[in-house]
Amino acid sequence: MFKDLYRGFFNSELFIDYVTNAVHPKTWMCGDWQKAFLSVAGNEFFEHMHENHDYWKFIDKLKPLSIWKLKTYQKHELYDKLVERLAKEMPQRQELPNQIIHTLEELNKTPEILTIGFARRFATYKRAHLIFIDLKRLASIVNNPQYPVRFIFSGKAHPSDKAGEDLIKRIIEVSRMPEFIGKIIFVENYDTELAKLLLKGVDVWLNTPTRPLEASGTSGMKAVMNGTLNFSVLDGWWAEGYVPGGGWALRQENTYDDPNLQDQLDAEMIYSTIEDEIVPTFYERDIEGVPQKWIEMIKNAYFHIAPHFITKRMLLEYDNKFYKQLFEYYKTLSDNDYQNLFKFISWKRKIYRNWDEIKLENIEMFDSSKRHLPLGDKFYVKLLLDLKELKPDDVIIELIFGKKEEGRIVDIEFAKAFDFVGCEGSKSKYECTIPMEQSGVYNFSIRLRPQHPLLAHKQDFYLVRWL
Repeated sequence: MFKDLYRGFFNSELFIDYVTNAVHPKTWMCGDWQKAFLSVAGNEFFEHMHENHDYWKFIDKLKPLSIWKLKTYQKHELYDKLVERLAKEMPQRQELPNQIIHTLEELNKTPEILTIGFARRFATYKRAHLIFIDLKRLASIVNNPQYPVRFIFSGKAHPSDKAGEDLIKRIIEVSRMPEFIGKIIFVENYDTELAKLLLKGVDVWLNTPTRPLEASGTSGMKAVMNGTLNFSVLDGWWAEGYVPGGGWALRQENTYDDPNLQDQLDAEMIYSTIEDEIVPTFYERDIEGVPQKWIEMIKNAYFHIAPHFITKRMLLEYDNKFYKQLFEYYKTLSDNDYQNLFKFISWKRKIYRNWDEIKLENIEMFDSSKRHLPLGDKFYVKLLLDLKELKPDDVIIELIFGKKEEGRIVDIEFAKAFDFVGCEGSKSKYECTIPMEQSGVYNFSIRLRPQHPLLAHKQDFYLVRWL
């Protein structure tokens, strides 16, 4: 993403780092789950949940039947609210009376069926249309006489996003088809209250973004906090969060360059995963009617995924990665009534004055055109530079061996700094020696850049020359 910001540096060298988003458990974990965890982990659970993952092991103290009853209660609460909302919304959007009655009847009599939720901003890259690519296949899934499935959609498109609005229209069109009435549901007026109902009430949270456009996907984190399993493309947060046995995933890499072909492939993968993995796991019950494998997956998600996506972890990571370092850097620059800063500015001005005048007077190196370098021998380079006003420790010179892909250098294989070995008159002499410990063809270059103890990182004073 940032590779073109600082030309002369490679991806692995960039100072730009990241902190993965997170969610606030006390805000997004429903009250029932909070009470359940507090009952087995004690009142310190929320205080230490980010720093001691063992606190999440208390989920094992909850009996599978208790967990299933909790999820079933949340689901019934969702369905009760849906019936109430849809009874108002569907007449307002001029749905046919028989469709309204059929939909509400379906919701009232089958709240226990496998329910998959998809609720978010309706941008085209979110690919809400994906499961509608093969309607015949979808109809066979949702209308399976033994193991039916229901999809609940909600969300809003930006008022200027015509394509996003068209996605919503398409979902509503499909929901009106006879084979999908009561099985494909769209709920209007998506807000925080509805989001909380869906996150805790559905069984699976579906996310199908176009790779690699998902920035994070915090709704999936909120789902985990409520015992809801994720099924998502390995993009955004799920690329970090997914663990086998804690949800389901579509592979991270694209197979096709053509987005339409990729959509078709992903749709087929979604259908197959639902039919072959999600449905059997959900509907396989013990004598108490509990899906033991499903409960085990909920426990895995809580223990292996949830602890990594808590707001306090995120804030501490920001502090440790960035804020503390910036504060220490500020203190260093401001010491001695900002004398360090003034000297640093003066040094930068000196570098600017002389940078374009630096001259390579001579270079001596092993000549690979005359003979190959035997394995174990040393590759050497000797330089003679005219640095003008600069001192040898004002610059660093690096011998960089590149990693080549499809005819271009894409990253550093390894690098070594030259040693300053003395002066020859007003010129500075540098040497670099590297033992050849691995056979192969190497591509190398010599890079010159400024060096100072107060530079925060390599790109802090963005001057680069290739010699």
